Amino acid sequence: MSLKQQLQEDLKEALRARDRCRKSVIRMALAAIVNAEVEHGGELDDAGVIAVLRKGARRRRDTIAELRQASRPELLAEEEAELAILEGYLPRLLSREEIAGEARQVISEVGATRMGEMGPVMRQLMSKLKDRADGHVVSEVVRELLAG
Repeated sequence: MSLKQQLQEDLKEALRARDRCRKSVIRMALAAIVNAEVEHGGELDDAGVIAVLRKGARRRRDTIAELRQASRPELLAEEEAELAILEGYLPRLLSREEIAGEARQVISEVGATRMGEMGPVMRQLMSKLKDRADGHVVSEVVRELLAG
């Protein structure tokens, strides 16, 4: 069963269970997938669906950060719940330690020793990690390793 089909089945379950939050998140995800398919000009494979879901999760993480700064706990809890539902459909991301190990290897391959060489390291590392790591975290780790 494809990821899109899994989302459609889970939407049916959420409707039966009258789970308002889950229903809303899955509907928004399916709408984003349909929009991406229209833009793409055809059906998305699981990798394309995962990319759409990652984009939605990234938006929610950004919103969560903004809500924390604005001290809005009532909205924060709702966004965190929605993020948790989306992350349930995404493959596990690498931990910071796993990213650091991969980054050290790429830094040694490239021969980078200073911050000015971050670009080539990031290009090679992101192509190697693809969808297994958050780009912001990878960038932070590479900065820390090249800075000190």
